[in-house]
Amino acid sequence: MTEKQKMLAGEMYNPSDPELAKERHRVRLLFYKFNSLSEEYMEERTKVLYDIFKCAGENLFVEPPFHCDYGSNIKVGNNVFINFNCCILDVALVTIGDNCMFAPNVQIYTATHPLEHTLRNSGKEYAKPITIGNNVWIGGGAIICPGVTLGDNTVVGAGAVVTKSFSNDVVIGGNPAKVIKTINNN
Repeated sequence: MTEKQKMLAGEMYNPSDPELAKERHRVRLLFYKFNSLSEEYMEERTKVLYDIFKCAGENLFVEPPFHCDYGSNIKVGNNVFINFNCCILDVALVTIGDNCMFAPNVQIYTATHPLEHTLRNSGKEYAKPITIGNNVWIGGGAIICPGVTLGDNTVVGAGAVVTKSFSNDVVIGGNPAKVIKTINNN
């Protein structure tokens, strides 16, 4: 198995692998270009954005600056708005549904490390996928941790640290995030 195959399978892998380093370098050049283009070059900026996200629906809008590890491991639905300073560590698959909104400074982390210091010091890591349902609104400064699934219509409060999955139609917040209330979407 290659290091990339191990990475995508959620197994321990070496992030210093030359193939992975090359892929990260490719996307860094793209988001550097994206982040440096002003609004008067919106058409070119949008083209670069769709080069970063290999699988993205219609009406994707991202305010720069934006950062990610690979871009190719992010699947984005239709009508998605991502505000300033979003960082997505897409070592594993990140799936974002339709009609989602991210406030400024949202952080999405699939990457994680072993708890045992000897294994952690080896430099190897692993990842867990993240799934964000349809119609999800994530508040400013929220952090979505590895392995989390957010159900449809979820609202994540500003500054929340989401360490576990939540079902549909809830407002969550806090550190660690917990259900604050349910939403009647009938």
